[in-house]
Amino acid sequence: MNKLLERIIIDPEICGGKPCIKGTRIWVSLVLDFLAEGMTEADLLAEYPQLAHEDVLAAIAYGAELTRERVIPVPIGRVA
Repeated sequence: MNKLLERIIIDPEICGGKPCIKGTRIWVSLVLDFLAEGMTEADLLAEYPQLAHEDVLAAIAYGAELTRERVIPVPIGRVA
């Protein structure tokens, strides 16, 4: 996973320091939002041709790593 995370950059001079895919101004959060909304990887790569499959995996890996550091509250529901 460390190889994937090397594809992410955080630079205060780029996009205000938001995590981006290296070599682009595409936020990791944008990639994750599109995937969460149901956009397929193929559609995402067609919309942003500067991205590669590994960049999408890097965004997912970055999001997974964040969940190890911080808990985000979500509603607890009953299992039917």
